[in-house]
Amino acid sequence: MMLVAPSLLAADFSRIEEEAKRCEKAGADWLHADVMDGKFVPNATKFTPEVIVKLRKATHLPLDVHLMTEKPEKFAEDYAKAGADVISFHLEACENPAALVRKIHSLGKKAGISIKPATPVGKIPKQLLRECDLFLVMTVEPGKGGQSFMPSMLPKVKLLRMLCPSARVEVDGGINADTAKKCAAAGADVLVTGTYLFESGDMAAAIESLRA
Repeated sequence: MMLVAPSLLAADFSRIEEEAKRCEKAGADWLHADVMDGKFVPNATKFTPEVIVKLRKATHLPLDVHLMTEKPEKFAEDYAKAGADVISFHLEACENPAALVRKIHSLGKKAGISIKPATPVGKIPKQLLRECDLFLVMTVEPGKGGQSFMPSMLPKVKLLRMLCPSARVEVDGGINADTAKKCAAAGADVLVTGTYLFESGDMAAAIESLRA
């Protein structure tokens, strides 16, 4: 089944707990929170561990935390303790990704690897292809919302699905009803989308359109 994970980057941060509840009521499966440090990517976000604690209290949905930071090993434990269920980090930002995957697992959380558009799947060590629970393919350049989907990323999705049949393959960037179909056909089973959902007049209908 296709899982839909609203990106809280597109939500009204001043009422983030209410926005989380709105997503849950509309039928979302996960909630996606981008943690950006202003270094690995140009922008910074307010999704501190304290905000994750608030979200954990506000919703029963799994919290999918995407560490778009330099040295993600410095942050993983704090977000795990705050209530994240899935923690993904960028292969490009981590000196020892295998050690960080083990650490995330030791904290009782699912571990994911994220790759930027310029990073080929072949850069992911074979060990991690076996050990990760999730692979996040960025279908836009990470760092800001509202960008156009990059169809040239679909072969990565297909390859990861072939190499890792039991893992989740997540896509993030420019997802709408049209691009969702392309991602599903390629083998993705988690869709992260922000603008399309939060700017829709009917979030529940928008979520269903992604599963159609």
